[in-house]
Order: sequence, then C-alpha cells, then structure tokens
Amino acid sequence: MIKQSLLAALLLIAPTAAHGQDQTPAADPARLKADVEKLVSFGTRHTLSSATDPKRGIGAARNWGAAEFARISKACGGCLTVERIADRFDGPRAPDGVIVENVLAIQKGSGDPAHVIIIAGHIDSRVSDPMNFTADAPGANDDASGTALVIEAARLLSKHKHRATIVYALLSGEEQGLWGGRLLARHAKEKNWPVAAMLNNDIVGGIKGTDGTIVDNRVRVFSEGIRASEDLAAQLARRGIGGEDDGPSRALAKAAIRAGKQSPTIGLDVLAVRRPDRFRRGGDHLPSLELGYPAIRFSVGIEDYDHQHQDLRTENGRKYGDTVDEMDFAYLARVTALNVVLASELAAAPPAPASVSIDGAVSSDTKVSWTPVKDAVAYRLYWRRADRNDWTDSQLVPADAAAAGRTLPGVIIDDHFFGVSALSADGSESIVTFGGLPPAQ
Repeated sequence: MIKQSLLAALLLIAPTAAHGQDQTPAADPARLKADVEKLVSFGTRHTLSSATDPKRGIGAARNWGAAEFARISKACGGCLTVERIADRFDGPRAPDGVIVENVLAIQKGSGDPAHVIIIAGHIDSRVSDPMNFTADAPGANDDASGTALVIEAARLLSKHKHRATIVYALLSGEEQGLWGGRLLARHAKEKNWPVAAMLNNDIVGGIKGTDGTIVDNRVRVFSEGIRASEDLAAQLARRGIGGEDDGPSRALAKAAIRAGKQSPTIGLDVLAVRRPDRFRRGGDHLPSLELGYPAIRFSVGIEDYDHQHQDLRTENGRKYGDTVDEMDFAYLARVTALNVVLASELAAAPPAPASVSIDGAVSSDTKVSWTPVKDAVAYRLYWRRADRNDWTDSQLVPADAAAAGRTLPGVIIDDHFFGVSALSADGSESIVTFGGLPPAQ
C-alpha cells in the first residue's frame, strides 16, 4: 500500500524530478573564503614542494584537508572514512619522480553503497614556470576554490544519509600531469567502484574575465560526447545510431542543467560546453573518462588569465597572480550549492539503466526496452526529434510495467532519439541512458 501511494505521488511529478526543489543547501561564502585563505597560507602547494614541512607546501595542505574531513566526520558521528592513496609518478614536469597523494573522505551509502558519486578538486598550485616549486603560488582560484568547494560539499552532504556512496576527493599533481585524477580513476577501477558521476571542480570562484567582463550568472560544464573509453567498433556503433551527443558524460552535463533549473535560487545558468574541456587544455576528470566513468568539469563562466598560472608581480600597473582578492565567494557558494544539489539527487536515485534498446525499422511506431534497475520505482522514457539536442517529450513507466517495454505509436524511429532514466520513490532521477547502443563491455 505504501509503495503504491509513493508511486501514485511519483506519477504526478513533472518531467523534472522534485528531489531538492526549494531545499537548495546554503553554502557559506564566509566559510569558503576562510578555507581558501587557509590554503593560500601554505605559501605554495606545488606538487614538488615539501611533503613534510608542517607549515609550508603540499604536505601541510594535504594534512589540513585530511583534518577538515576528520572534523566533519566527527560532527556527523563518524559518517566519513578518511583515506590517503598515493603512488609515484614521473614525467616532463617531474623528471626525478614525485609521490602524488590524494586525500579522500568516503561517505558510505545506506541503500546501495556500491553506487558511487565523486566530488573532486585539485589541491596543488603553480606559478608561471610549472617547475618552480619554491616561489609563493597562492592558487586561490586554481584550485583552492575547488578544494574549498569539496570540503564545503562534505559539510553539507554529511548532514544527511544518502542511498549511494559519496567520495569527496582532494587531488594532487594536476598541474604536473593530471596525476591525481589518474590515481583516483585507477583506484576506483581497482576497488570496482561503479562510478555514476565524477564532478570535477577546477577554477570555480571568480566572476571577472581578463578584459574586465563580469559573468556572475553562469557556470560552464564541460563534457565529452564520443567516449574516450570506446574502441573503434563502439565509436562506429555510436556514429551509426546518432549518439555522438549522448554519451554518459554528456548525459551527466544535462543532469547538471536539470539540477540548476530545479533550484532557481542558485541563480546559475549552466552552459553545457560540448567538448571534454577547454580548448587544448585539460583537467582531472579526463582520466575518469578514459576508464569509462561519466565525468564533467565545472569551471567559471569567464576566466581571468592574468590571475591564473602567474608569478606574483605588477607590470606597467597591471597586477598578476592568483590571489584571494580576485575571487567572488558568493559566486563560489552558488557553484558549491549546484554541486550539492546534483550529487544529492544522483545519490538518491537508482543507477541508470545499463542499456536501452529500440526497435521499429520500417514501422510507424517505436518500441523502447531497457535493462531493469534494482530499487527503481519507475522509469522515465525520453524522446526528441533527431535534429534537436535536448529531450522534449517524456513518459513515466511504472517499474512493474517496464518488463514489456513501451511502444510509442506514431513516433518514427528514423526521425527521433530515445533514452531512459531510473527514478526513486521521491522522484530522484539518474542520468539518461541513450537508446540503440549495445551494452558497454
């Protein structure tokens, strides 16, 4: 009876899920600023800086991050497990090699702990010369902003239990070669984590561009379409079905758009950039994409290159350097809230269907079928005309009616794209699985 009542309520929910509506978390700008200032106080957080000095360098910064996670865990009755993972890397920016260490806080899920959501930012910093590990490198926006966001997200999300496991990750070695992101992705693979989403936050605390333009109402979200993890045969299959714009990472970016619309008090337009990262640049989500995990990058609506990867100096009256005074903490609080809303919904939702098949060649109707998802109360079947990027039509299908699939009369398979998401009893929704591709191996 209770399940039927929940389903009846769910069927009344509009096409965007109700989870999180009018409950946007209040990220604290003052606390975010204090965390960024603390990170800046370590002088430099260059990956090659001291790992043992108690006051200066990457080691002191990581120790502080771990202590913050421990403090948050104490406040939630031990709900976080703090771990450190490390390995040695070498490359052009560390020719003698360096130990890269990530600090993780793991909030185990209460319903499906094997279902994993990751919120990440990199803790290391640099100046103009990527090999200069002695100069002060405040790295306020790049990426103390992302580190502070991850810690604040842990503070907010740890106040509640979540169906899925949430991993809060402070990554090292980004500026030397995305090594922290590679270490995290490899760790997830070794632990057999079925990662549903990796949210990478890198340069998320500024509103002013190099030319002085102010953009305070937009955040960019970067995502891949064709999957880096797919072999040639899989890429050709995606091309053949028309799914170039609907890989899991792109579906995750569209979920970020949905989260922003569900929480209008955040006041951020999500600009979903249809490329994995900025032009000829990269971030710590890319190694996750290489291993097949849905991953996106959050970044400011406009960048200020005078205050990014720069030695601290003034030339011809022009100030350079990534310092705290160039940031906007009200904006950072809004990006934090968006991450929390998105992570909270995905952590409350079941995983997305593993595969969705479509049938209807030389027919006026299309039949859509999908693999069942454990604990899904319902599914949302989406479709759109094939000349559009965003889903325009949808239909709720109760879980007990999903086994037979669903036929859409008069919806011609050649002219439309299809996808399916899974829903929980409270309306929380997974990302959308695109229809017509063979299951990923």
